[in-house]
Amino acid sequence: MARYSFRLPDIGEGIAEAEIVAWHVKIGERVEEDAQLADMMTDKATVEMESPVSGIVVELAGEVGDLIPIGSTLAVIETDGDGDVEAPPVDTPVEQEIVAETPGAEEISVAEVAAPAPAAAPAPTPTPAPAPAPVATADHSRAVLASPAVRARARDLGVDLSQIQAEGDRIRHADLDAFLRYSGGQGYHAPGASRARADEPIKVIGMRRKIAENMAASKRAIPHFTYVEEMDVTALEEMRADLNANRGGRPKLTMLPFLIVAICRTIPQFPMINARYDDEGGVVTRYGAVHLGMATQTDAGLMVPVIRDAQDKNVWQLASEITRLAEAARTGKAKVEELTGGTLTVTSLGPLGGIATTPVINRPEVAIIGPNKIVERPVFDGDEIRRAKLMNLSISCDHRVVDGWDAASYVQALKKLIETPVLLFAD
Repeated sequence: MARYSFRLPDIGEGIAEAEIVAWHVKIGERVEEDAQLADMMTDKATVEMESPVSGIVVELAGEVGDLIPIGSTLAVIETDGDGDVEAPPVDTPVEQEIVAETPGAEEISVAEVAAPAPAAAPAPTPTPAPAPAPVATADHSRAVLASPAVRARARDLGVDLSQIQAEGDRIRHADLDAFLRYSGGQGYHAPGASRARADEPIKVIGMRRKIAENMAASKRAIPHFTYVEEMDVTALEEMRADLNANRGGRPKLTMLPFLIVAICRTIPQFPMINARYDDEGGVVTRYGAVHLGMATQTDAGLMVPVIRDAQDKNVWQLASEITRLAEAARTGKAKVEELTGGTLTVTSLGPLGGIATTPVINRPEVAIIGPNKIVERPVFDGDEIRRAKLMNLSISCDHRVVDGWDAASYVQALKKLIETPVLLFAD
């Protein structure tokens, strides 16, 4: 028998180490050539490591959450044959299938906004595999979509997932929490429903660790300030309803594409908003193109896919790209290049948005914009009172680069376009 030492290859430019986020084998198990060994997370993505040989696994490098240096032994596999075998050199990057993306050091999470993971996230979980297939429940009454972490938690609690009504297309931790609180009428009584739940220590690993690190780095390095302005979106909402009523086969328009158009049209007057700050080099780069990050909540945590050259797209094209990128992020199919290189970020809680938010900047960008929820209120219009749809818009800026006057002036320029939406389409 021979032993094959599989060393962790170079899985990304400039990467010195990677984190184990999942093992797909155990010591003593047989693994076939090209079968999955482990999922490893870098600053940019989670990649699948596949076995180059068939044999019995005799050693594994560590536990989930451990950091493994590039070039060190990840696994030792006992194969047929004579003499021990070393893995090939690791100085050449290997191509791996991306199974889940995460905002790296440059794409940080937004804690207080976008239902992002650090906002009021459920218990941190390992990065899920891409687009989990529907799995039949115990009573086979219906197919249920849920992440592996949600399934494991439900199994530990003895909960049949088919009994849970999800808010979206799949069951999430919040749906399970609601079921545990209020589901007595469906024949399930949560264990200990009348007493406090037991403490649950959770190891911070995978995407949750990256989010925590990037959040802390952003708050340490960037002197944030937030400016909030109220906008009357009555006319814009009427225009949006008219366009949706005549959209044909095109995607339904939300508020976001219109806001992006307004952002892009005002950027040329305020180039300091669409910029990135190199702390070490002491250089601010103002970008001509708007590569807009879009904070997106996924089961694994907050991700920030980027709409490239947003300034060249109309509202219909933006709506299509928003849908495509959000789906890619949620199913773990977003590419590394779709999650990096943003120059400005927009984050929104949608209908959950509060009166105002103080979003955290997506370092090394220098600004982040957060629309809040739309409410109806009476307003004075001259001597008359009318019903209006109002929305607060927040912007957080890096005070090293953007002055308060600049941020306020920029938002006032946005306000003019949002409140007079015909200007969005004027040359």
